[in-house]
Amino acid sequence: MNNGSYTVGVSLSGGTGRASVKSPAELTVSDGSMTARIEWSSPNYDLMIVAGERLLPVNTEGDSVFLVPVEDLSVPLDVQAETVAMSEPHLIGYTLAFDPSSVRAAGPSPLLWIGVGVLLAAVGAGMFALGKRAGKKS
Repeated sequence: MNNGSYTVGVSLSGGTGRASVKSPAELTVSDGSMTARIEWSSPNYDLMIVAGERLLPVNTEGDSVFLVPVEDLSVPLDVQAETVAMSEPHLIGYTLAFDPSSVRAAGPSPLLWIGVGVLLAAVGAGMFALGKRAGKKS
């Protein structure tokens, strides 16, 4: 896969069945390495263990988000996630399953299109005002 930003469908199994992850997930490819942005349905996850590597959340507010290295989208990824929602922290086993057929290039943010629209409106208004002004000078 070429370097860039993508989205990919992801499902979660295991645990108590109450947790979920946001799908599609953001997927970044850089120099042949893939990283999935996994967003949990809860702010109470403070640690993930993936392939023996301890990962910490990349955010401090909202639902817990982790940047998870992915070797192969077609192979289910066994992970552990620690939740602090119970009386004491518990490490729970889950499996992330990515859907390689769902990979799509990530489009620009909707905020970018709003910004472009505002800019075009401002340029149009400025041109209109200059045109009216030039018409008065003749």
